[in-house]
Amino acid sequence: MQSFESEEDKILLARVLDQKRICSSKNKITNTVFLNSKEQMLVKKSVKLENSFEFGGIENAERKIIVFFPEKLTEEIAKKNVGSIVSCIRIDLPNENFGKFEHKMYLSALMKIGLERERIGDILVGEQGADIIILKNNIDYTIQSLRELTRFKKANIYEISLEEIREKKENFEEIQIVISSMRIDSLVSEIAGCSRSKAVEYVEDERVFINYEVVSKTSKMVNIGDIITIRGKGKFIVFENLRSTRSGNIVLLIKKYA
Repeated sequence: MQSFESEEDKILLARVLDQKRICSSKNKITNTVFLNSKEQMLVKKSVKLENSFEFGGIENAERKIIVFFPEKLTEEIAKKNVGSIVSCIRIDLPNENFGKFEHKMYLSALMKIGLERERIGDILVGEQGADIIILKNNIDYTIQSLRELTRFKKANIYEISLEEIREKKENFEEIQIVISSMRIDSLVSEIAGCSRSKAVEYVEDERVFINYEVVSKTSKMVNIGDIITIRGKGKFIVFENLRSTRSGNIVLLIKKYA
C-alpha cells in the first residue's frame, strides 16, 4: 500500500481493510459505510478489491458502499443480500409543502437527529418529497426520529424497497466555452468566470479537482469526460469537444451540475 498525506485517508483505508479481513476470516458478507466519489477512487487505488462490488441502491449512485463476499459465494448470490444491508426511506410531504424542500433541508434534518453522513447514501429529491438511501441497521431509528421533527410533522415517512426508489434525475446547466488549450488553468478560468491568474491561484490553493483528485500543476491536461470540481464554484463535466475555430481555439460543451 502506498503512503498517504492525510490522516483521514489512513483511517478510511484501515476501516475498509478491516471489513475485508472480517469477510475473509469469518467467511461472511461484510460492507463499508457509504463512500463519496473521492473516497471510492482512493480505495480503488489502494486496496485489492477481489470478491467485492460497489452498491449505492440505484444506478449511477454517487455515494456507494463496498460489499465484500467470501470465496464460497458468487457475486450474483452476494448481490441478493444487498436488501439486508441497504434500504430506503420515503418522505411524502403534505400538499402545502410540495416543491419547498431542497436537498440540504433533508440532509440537515438527518444531521439534526444525529445520523452520521457516512451512513447515508444518495438523497433523491422530488416535488412531493424525497427518497433517502440509508444503511438498513439505521432504518427504524431514522424513521422514528424524522417523524418527531417539526418540519415533518405532517409528512408520511416509511420504508420502501430498493426497487421502489424513484428514478434519479440529473439536472445540468449547459455552457459553451472557448479555450486555447486543454490545460486545467485555461478551463478553470472560463468555467469559473475569472482571470487566468485567479485560476492559477485556485489551483495553487488546492481548490481544483479532476475526477475528485486534487490538481497540483496548472499545466495538467484535461480530457473529455473528466469531472472538474472547483471549491466554491461547483462541479462540471467536460462533456464534448464541439469544434475548433479557425484560429485554433477549442470550443467545448461543459455541463454544470445544478
